[in-house]
Amino acid sequence: MSRVLLIEAFYAGSHSQLIDTLEKGLEGCAVKYTLPGKKWHWRARTSALYFSEVISPSQEYRILFTSSVLNLAELVALRPDLSRLTKIVYFHENQLVYPVRKQKDRDFQYGYNQIITCLTADIVLFNSKYNMESFLSSIGTFLKLMPDFRPKGLAEKIRPKSKVLYFPIEFPIMNDPIADVMEGLTLAEQASSLHESQEVFEKSKDRAIKSGVTGEQTVSCSSVLSQLSSPLKIVWAHRWEHDKNPDLFFRTLYKLLDSGEDFRISVLGEHYSEIPDIFTEAYESLKDNIVHWGYQQSKEDYYQVLIEGDVAVSTAKHEFYGVAMLEAVHCGCLPLCPNQLVYPEIFPSKL
Repeated sequence: MSRVLLIEAFYAGSHSQLIDTLEKGLEGCAVKYTLPGKKWHWRARTSALYFSEVISPSQEYRILFTSSVLNLAELVALRPDLSRLTKIVYFHENQLVYPVRKQKDRDFQYGYNQIITCLTADIVLFNSKYNMESFLSSIGTFLKLMPDFRPKGLAEKIRPKSKVLYFPIEFPIMNDPIADVMEGLTLAEQASSLHESQEVFEKSKDRAIKSGVTGEQTVSCSSVLSQLSSPLKIVWAHRWEHDKNPDLFFRTLYKLLDSGEDFRISVLGEHYSEIPDIFTEAYESLKDNIVHWGYQQSKEDYYQVLIEGDVAVSTAKHEFYGVAMLEAVHCGCLPLCPNQLVYPEIFPSKL
């Protein structure tokens, strides 16, 4: 009996991961409709019409779950039979504060669609408090872009049905790296090993600071891993797009290279048809330091790269949750990330 209707207009990355997790957990009680995770702008503009034509009518549906990529108001207007369902929308990101290179490049329609989707939904879920608050607090300012007849009080209408539901991550089962190293050592040897690892970490932190990763960047440590070694193994696991600020990451590595530091890098993450030029430049400039380059086709390979890493770096201009950084920390990497966006929420300064 399919009581839950799962709809995803951009079936890739964390969007597909969430839908698959829900489908698995619902054990046969859900039916799934998706579109491939590419051409995001077209998915946001036109997916409602597509889904209105392909979703089979059913009296069994009780819940509709979708991400904010879909214009829910359009779908319900085109398919009035779906209006009776409990409609849940999940925000992986929000377009009101999504970074653009120039304000004139911001397409008003995407943010507007998300606002009317919230007004149509019964429950609005955000993957972090930062995501929720940045969206709700920006509605008034965003609507000032309208030349006239601006609606008022929309945030007050949306907030009562808004909640934070942190993104569910299925972490791989890991052995305790410190326990593995410490097994069989005397207390004195254990103390010495931890002291040495602390010194290595402090040196790696100093390297980053001296190379220009300062100010808005901070180091958050979940634990001091005793297998930190030289050369330092650095992981960058993000989409190959400008909003992840790869320029800052690679420019910092160039400074490390020029200062004579010995390090290795693994640059992971998905990329689409348009890849920032910095990746081609960096591949040539850092080829002797590269261990892994590009998207890992299997989760097992991906996790193995994270396990081999020492430090996971984010230079993101925007981040509403940060699945990759959490996965890296779970696999034993130390996080080096901005002291802003969602990061202070998921990596508190005192752990």
